[in-house]
Amino acid sequence: MPDNAITVVGNITRDPELKFLNSGQAAVRLSVAVNRRWQNRQTQEWEERVSYFEVVGYGALAENAANSLSKGTRVVVSGRLEQRSWETDQGDKRSVVEINADEIAPSLRFATAVVTKTPRPDAPFRGDDRGSTPRANEPATYAFDEEPF
Repeated sequence: MPDNAITVVGNITRDPELKFLNSGQAAVRLSVAVNRRWQNRQTQEWEERVSYFEVVGYGALAENAANSLSKGTRVVVSGRLEQRSWETDQGDKRSVVEINADEIAPSLRFATAVVTKTPRPDAPFRGDDRGSTPRANEPATYAFDEEPF
């Protein structure tokens, strides 16, 4: 597990955006709002703070998330923090810290879900329906001129 592992639980703020990179690999982007609520000990009033996290995922995870999740869905996202930098067409430098997701799942705290397994073209046939052990997500690689979103 990476040293910068992160797990957040929150609500998707907009429908997931699915794109395909020049390499053909699927990429999804979504934003998750995480609410933190506490009681102020001095005023006895409830206070709340919202943090927003940009999330990206690749491959089958990206396609499954885009096909299964929508704005407002409460999700559990597990992955690693990564900083990405680029330069705009005007020459301005930009940078963002985002969660590169290893897993994105609906939260079952306030909802139910129906799970449908998708076929894996790279999984060897084992004679049963258990499939094979999934490989760890490989980090996405970009051509220097390719911006995923």
